Amino acid sequence: MQHDEVIWQVIRHNHCSFMSKIETGIFCRNPYNVTGICNRSSCPLANSRYATIRDHDGVFYLYMKTIERAHKPNELWERVKLPRNYEKALEIIDKHLMYWPKLLVHKIKQRLTKMTQMRIRMRKLQLKTREKIMTTPRKQMKREARREEKAEKAAVLDKSIEKELLERLKSGVYGDIYNYPVNEYNKILDMEELHANAEDEEEEEPEVEYVEGYDELEEEEDIEDFGNFPLGQAIKANDDMLDDDEETYAVDRKRSKRGSGPKLEKDEARKLKKKAKALVEVEHEDAPGRQKATS
Repeated sequence: MQHDEVIWQVIRHNHCSFMSKIETGIFCRNPYNVTGICNRSSCPLANSRYATIRDHDGVFYLYMKTIERAHKPNELWERVKLPRNYEKALEIIDKHLMYWPKLLVHKIKQRLTKMTQMRIRMRKLQLKTREKIMTTPRKQMKREARREEKAEKAAVLDKSIEKELLERLKSGVYGDIYNYPVNEYNKILDMEELHANAEDEEEEEPEVEYVEGYDELEEEEDIEDFGNFPLGQAIKANDDMLDDDEETYAVDRKRSKRGSGPKLEKDEARKLKKKAKALVEVEHEDAPGRQKATS
């Protein structure tokens, strides 16, 4: 049978693992303690009828212990979840602890008030941006600096060795040795060729081109030459040219009948171009009228 007074005498005067004695007083580290002070009314071990409030990941629970469940340690505490609303939580506490000692109910409500204020402050601190002070690991920084120096030296050494080997291969020092890395060697050679081609393109001078000119002047001279011909000779030459064109057109037409369709179209287009003649009017200062000639 459990006797609360005997348990308290043993805990208080002999030994308790939850007791913490400091200069300001004697405190209790038991998570079920309501006030955190080591005394007769607040000790959860020396009271068969006891209640408290605990926090589980931001959710408050009301824990209650009675003498009827003292013989079942796995069902010793009855737990009731409290809402986040402060007033509703107080109503639930009054409902479940209606016939409990008034002093214990008052302490439980005080604990609820303190824990609610603490939760509000924690939420504000999480929303507020604060500077985070971090220590600088000097040993780790020195170690990384030494590793970087060693890596840089190794990279420079590898590049110098590669360059020396390529120069020896180019000069033919090794003779008929073919077990060197061919891909890397060819890659370097291609890069050098591209670099040389780029330099040659930069050094090349722009080419000079010569283009025909005075085409319009030559046409004007031809027109002036027509003015020196008499009108009768020009008309006679025009008639001869027309007769020759008609004969050639008739012969080509007979040939085109024997040939293919696309060739016929090309020949007709060529003949039409030939038939187009230019009509030139020449005016002389001494002559009474104008002379016309076709070409």
